[in-house]
Amino acid sequence: MEFFRIKKDIPFMRHALVFNIISLVTFLLAVFFLVNRGLHFSIEFTGGTLLELSYTQAPDLEKLRKQMQTDGFADAQVLNFGSSRDVLVRVPLSKDSETAKVGERVLASLSKVDAGDTAKNVAPVLKRVEFVGPQVGKELATDGALALLLVVLGIMIYLAARFEWRFAVSAIIANLHDVIIILGFFALFQWEFSLPVLAAVLAVLGYSVNESVVVFDRVRETFKKKRGMTTAEVLDHAITSTISRTIITHGSTQMMVTSMLIFGGAALHYFALALTIGILFGIYSSVLVASPLVMWLGVSREQFIKVKVEKQEVVV
Repeated sequence: MEFFRIKKDIPFMRHALVFNIISLVTFLLAVFFLVNRGLHFSIEFTGGTLLELSYTQAPDLEKLRKQMQTDGFADAQVLNFGSSRDVLVRVPLSKDSETAKVGERVLASLSKVDAGDTAKNVAPVLKRVEFVGPQVGKELATDGALALLLVVLGIMIYLAARFEWRFAVSAIIANLHDVIIILGFFALFQWEFSLPVLAAVLAVLGYSVNESVVVFDRVRETFKKKRGMTTAEVLDHAITSTISRTIITHGSTQMMVTSMLIFGGAALHYFALALTIGILFGIYSSVLVASPLVMWLGVSREQFIKVKVEKQEVVV
């Protein structure tokens, strides 16, 4: 399915060096922010207490946050979860307070909000309370890093088996470029890095490699069908002929992610934000980073054409 078709190939590879310099600068900035500022991990990784509360009427979250700050919960997070009447409270691990009493203290603090206004009747009802210890958080961080490593290795093996090692190396560099840039944004703005965000990062890896596979498939097909084209011309043709598909796929995906970003509330905000960054940079890296890398690694038509070996006749 195509919305349009471009008849003349766009010379992307003519500006390959410029595209990769931009990519390198962005990548180095992301690494700089990661090293100097680090990630702002959620309580799933650092440990803490999570409470789910229910109200008969939608509470004013800003009042709840101010009340918790007044009562000593400086770094607590208060956000809607599911509906406007359901509230999720995250309290980081504190050395000065007993774990068992954190839930009681939070409930007592939130009960003070509009306590004298009987018309509002916004007394919270505790539905669930969970505690994540520092050891569990450390294990989650380790398992998350391991999952990321396994995904990267799996992608490399798949691409090397389906295409060739040059494609595998180029694609994985481009995809890791996306991951580092996502993490760089979270480090720069100190957005909360939680398990849903980790899931978004893993999803971006698979999503970006799908775009690379589509372009690489067209590259291999063009090498086999058309002679007399240089490697740069083959790459330009492959990218140009898949632009319509790229716009349809990424556009429809981004529409769904944007709806989560706008209407999903605080619970889905950073998840959708990570996906948005990943989709935008995924298009850039799959087309304008991976393809030039393949060219510079020396891909050629001969690598896809099997040389026919003529059988010599045996004279008796």
